[in-house]
Amino acid sequence: PVSGQTSGAEPDRCVGMANEHYLELKENPVQFEHASSVNNVFFDEANKQVFAVRSGGATGVVVKGPDDKSSVAFRMDDKGEVKCIKFSIGNKILAVQRTSKSVDFINFIPDYPHMEFTQECKTKNANVLGFCWTSWNEIVFITDQGVEFYQVFPDKRSLKLQKSQNINVNWYQYCPETAVLLLSTTVQGNVLQPLAFRNGTISKMSKFEIELPVIPKPAKLSLSERDVAIATIYGQLYVMYLKHHSRTPNSPGAEVVLYHLPREGPCKKSHVLKLNTTGKFALNIVDNLVVVHHQSSQTSLIFDIKLKEPDCAINTHQPVLPARSIHPYRVSLSGPVVVPSQPPVPCQLYSSSWSVFQPDIIISASEGYLWYLQVKLAPMVHLLEDKGKLMDFLLRRRDCKLVILSVCSQILGGHEEAGLPVVATVFDKLNQVYKDYLEADQSYTAAMESGPSRGSTAQKRPVRTQAVIDQSDMYTHVLSAFTERKDVSHKFIIAVLMEYIRSLNQNQITVQHYLYELVIKTLVQHNLFYMLHQFLQYHVLSDSKPLACLLLSLESTYPPAHQLSLDMLKRLSTANDEIVEVLLSKQQVLGALRFIRSVGGHDSVSARKFLDAARQTGDQMLFYTVFRSFQQRNQRLRGNPAFNPGEHCEEHVVHFQQLFGEQALMKPSTV
Repeated sequence: PVSGQTSGAEPDRCVGMANEHYLELKENPVQFEHASSVNNVFFDEANKQVFAVRSGGATGVVVKGPDDKSSVAFRMDDKGEVKCIKFSIGNKILAVQRTSKSVDFINFIPDYPHMEFTQECKTKNANVLGFCWTSWNEIVFITDQGVEFYQVFPDKRSLKLQKSQNINVNWYQYCPETAVLLLSTTVQGNVLQPLAFRNGTISKMSKFEIELPVIPKPAKLSLSERDVAIATIYGQLYVMYLKHHSRTPNSPGAEVVLYHLPREGPCKKSHVLKLNTTGKFALNIVDNLVVVHHQSSQTSLIFDIKLKEPDCAINTHQPVLPARSIHPYRVSLSGPVVVPSQPPVPCQLYSSSWSVFQPDIIISASEGYLWYLQVKLAPMVHLLEDKGKLMDFLLRRRDCKLVILSVCSQILGGHEEAGLPVVATVFDKLNQVYKDYLEADQSYTAAMESGPSRGSTAQKRPVRTQAVIDQSDMYTHVLSAFTERKDVSHKFIIAVLMEYIRSLNQNQITVQHYLYELVIKTLVQHNLFYMLHQFLQYHVLSDSKPLACLLLSLESTYPPAHQLSLDMLKRLSTANDEIVEVLLSKQQVLGALRFIRSVGGHDSVSARKFLDAARQTGDQMLFYTVFRSFQQRNQRLRGNPAFNPGEHCEEHVVHFQQLFGEQALMKPSTV
């Protein structure tokens, strides 16, 4: 055990190979008084609370939850050794088991009597193995002869038996997230009976048998609760069984067998995780990954049951990545007097005193820490060679967006020949997820607009996860920087842009104009006008107003762009004044002027609008050109270059005079 009090903990950030550790203990662990001869430590999986019970509670009980606000301290009478202690949901009622025959209760509801009350188990000669709260006032006792389900009445300080089931029980496990209780039955212990608790009722789920590696003769208890865990993975409930094989030369090593436990219907063996080694193991679930800790090698493996192995039988999985240790961690030790200079010391990872709980909790009772385990995605990028498989893996993780975008940037810097098929695969995987989200969102919107239909359940708005990488994400974080790279050939850059557009089209996603603009700018930058012409001619680049405006602006470098742009605008049936507005907003003042002349609208257009736009550019010669152009128009139409008062151009005349002098103004020409 750690000497003195523990006061702080932090991951060790300065260890070599840090880029290899893909698992780490989260910062700010829950700290409690470590286990000792006078202090017993208990953990409640439902509320995620650690109980430090000193001297049977007489000298204090401190309860710490995942967030410090839920810390509770109290005293209770020492009535013997505490076997189990748990709060009901919301810390309303405390239940304490001290004997194998009964459970004691204390109210923590304000204004309710604080005195203890007791409930003995009803079954004769039965021993209470433990208990689980299923709601704030419902509790199930598990005995070696079955289960007893009670409702607690805190005001009356009594319990009422709701239902009981008789069945021989060796041990039990409870999953608080789904309120499913798993009972080990029969002499060998390998027939498991799940019970589901919902709205004050118990329902039996299908019982099933765990296949043992060796069937003992004579029969004896062969399935230990240490080798079984119950957890939710990808929204489905699984029973995980650590199957140890005897050590033989042809032994495949241990494996984790997953049994899928549906609400209705039979439980089936659905996945086998190959550990390829033997020894002591422990299981966690983090971000829908099965994490298997191996004590003797001090490493962990991760499995993703949604990754299909090409060379394996169905649903047999190898580890996603090579085994690695959890990121080293340091704890700071301080005695009664805090010594600031005392450096943190490394924490012993994979210690025999560690206890592992579902889904992602590791407790070191001897050191007084409760950690949450978390996955680090960045180090995985270099450990998983197959980029298609990597993308499948990352898209299913919670905080994946930045890592996915960085992977996209990395693969675009690769070798061109090998690169494009890989790039295409990655784009297709991203856009499939993007498409699924867009379709779900559209169907939700349509359902909302049509109003609630009879008999239909209320639809939920689809959640936009980090796996939805849209066009603006790709443009901002990946593609715009990629087109600026000088170390990559322009042909590859254009091929990549067209590949992304192809992938969007294939998934029936409307391509945003800024992606086409990126293609056009890249083509123009490298004088690939013939390719630009082909792309437009064969409608590889879809028509849009912003695209037409961009083409208009290219007229000086590529004269045919003017006609290509006008053709596009005609196809879009755009009003001429709207085109002028768009061009002016993009500061394409001369382009707008040329356009309005080409469609014969120059005589009636507002001079002030053009002069405003020209002045905003800050380009004096541009202002001069536009001003002179409208003076010439005035001269042609009215025989006088001056502006009429109704045109409100006085401030521009003053500005022109300030810049170029009064003598630069056109004088009326006399015939």
